[in-house]
Amino acid sequence: MAIIKPFKGILYNPKRVSGDEVMCPPYDIISEDLREELYRKSPYNIIRIDHGKSDNFNDKYAIAKNIFHKWLQEGILIQDDSPCFYCYEINYTYKNRNKLLRGLIALVRLEELGQGIYPHEQTYSKPKEDRLNLMRACMANTSLIFTIYRSKERITSKILEETKVPYIQAKDLDGNVHSLYKISDESKIKNIINEFTDKPLFIADGHHRYEVALDFKKEMDNLYPHVKDSPWSYVLMFLANIEDNGYLILPTHRLMSTPLSVKEILFRDRNFLIKEIDRKISDIEEFIEKEGPSSFGVYLSDKKWYLLKYTGPSLDYMPEEIRILDVAILEEAILKRLFPNREICYDIDINKAMKLIDGKKCDVVFVLRSTPVEYIEKVALKGLRMPPKSTYFYPKLLTGMIINSFIK
Repeated sequence: MAIIKPFKGILYNPKRVSGDEVMCPPYDIISEDLREELYRKSPYNIIRIDHGKSDNFNDKYAIAKNIFHKWLQEGILIQDDSPCFYCYEINYTYKNRNKLLRGLIALVRLEELGQGIYPHEQTYSKPKEDRLNLMRACMANTSLIFTIYRSKERITSKILEETKVPYIQAKDLDGNVHSLYKISDESKIKNIINEFTDKPLFIADGHHRYEVALDFKKEMDNLYPHVKDSPWSYVLMFLANIEDNGYLILPTHRLMSTPLSVKEILFRDRNFLIKEIDRKISDIEEFIEKEGPSSFGVYLSDKKWYLLKYTGPSLDYMPEEIRILDVAILEEAILKRLFPNREICYDIDINKAMKLIDGKKCDVVFVLRSTPVEYIEKVALKGLRMPPKSTYFYPKLLTGMIINSFIK
């Protein structure tokens, strides 16, 4: 189902810069403080292009364009002479476990969502104009879309495992090591292309970026209707095989503020079983995971943990693929039904969430189990979407490892 192709990637010149100093996290998880830190880290940090700042004379998009072309002229960024695929791998640690995420970087032909390329969760209608303006200015994809697919044959996976010497490496803020390799062998490229012809792709991280790429394509097609197989008909993607089990799908926990008494409401509602959790539990996420479906951890302002189990009626008004999800039960049967007057924020860090409750910045945190990848596939293929922030794919891909230019 997916049409992919190699391309002439634009890469940092490792003879001129250190990967550790010039890469940055995805723009949508960068705080203002972190942006300033990245600016100070190196005059060549990709933050200046992907998530830059305006000055007294130019907006940030004009500045990004000027910097992009300047770095190309100066040899800070260099473009490959011939089309390649790229192997991108991340050696990372999570909860004292060492893991390896490995995937393919390729150009993927844009299709309307649901036609071979599938979203899996709802997105907030936050402005996409920022990413669209950056794409217009630079005429390039400056960051990757994280996509997953399933191949039991593992043809591409085996080719990626053969890569030897990295072109460039970089450490992220968590100390994880990111490495990029080139794949230029024509027979390998052909085998990779062939494997994807019958594979549906599922967007893991980057729904907004994909939608922006579609909007940009339509805009450019109107301006240049006679251009065939245009460069803007493709988008830059990282493709990870589900069968390789390299990534983690972490739950995104809900922090809620409300004028209502959370404890009183939860204890009196007959649709739940709720009990205090032993204080000796060291990992609340692991504990909730073992409790199984419809189970939630609840931390309240009394500084105690509770186990909450939903035992109420099935949410029959929702599609079966959605109503079995813990995140949907939490959204529908708890948050919307019991707390109509509420404010919700999201975090994956339990300790940070607890501090917010203890500091009376929020009233409760609901801890979720992770969503299995099989559920993501089922929901996506049915044309459905999970609630926003249902999944958090980890580790995050670095921006700056590779850029795709529409100008050939």
